Amino acid sequence: MERALRLGVLVSGRGTNLQAILDAIAGGVLQAQVVLVACNRPDAGAIARAERAGVPVELFAQREYGTREAQQRAIGDRLEAVGVDLVVCAGWDRIFSAEFVRRFPGRIINVHPSLLPAFGGGLHAVRDALEYGVKVSGCTVHFVTDELDAGPVISQAAVAVVPGDTEETLAERIHVEEHRLLVEAVRLFAGGRLEIAGRTVIVNGDED
Repeated sequence: MERALRLGVLVSGRGTNLQAILDAIAGGVLQAQVVLVACNRPDAGAIARAERAGVPVELFAQREYGTREAQQRAIGDRLEAVGVDLVVCAGWDRIFSAEFVRRFPGRIINVHPSLLPAFGGGLHAVRDALEYGVKVSGCTVHFVTDELDAGPVISQAAVAVVPGDTEETLAERIHVEEHRLLVEAVRLFAGGRLEIAGRTVIVNGDED
């Protein structure tokens, strides 16, 4: 039996994307193991989700480190120490330093609540999309590079904007697609099926 993919999951909020990964592992959909959850906010709901699942979780509050670079250096050290194969940003709200990205080349993925490149670069993509008046929004899973929200796209899903939508109602429907796409992206990475060719991500091979 092949070794399970070792995941380091970075979280800042409620942890619903983390939960989707944990559920997929428990259900046998993902041959993976979350070996560390790193959180930067002590009040994040994701911490309780990790604890309930018996997954190691550590807090890296920036005020304890002084600078973003020092904080992310500490996170990177722990991820390397536990031997992660893939870093998954599952609701992570901080911009990565170039140093952090260089430590895990081609091994960091992020989920963003818009159809990139539209409404990238901020924490209010759903609100921005509504204010712009779009008819279709959605989400994107992409590899992380040192250019914000601009790494090669792994997958995207469109979500229609309906009359009367609020930021909350649209975000909830987008979250459903985020959970699906993120789990699938991790599954494809675990199977060695993702190849980065310039700005394009090629999915190789067939299903077993």
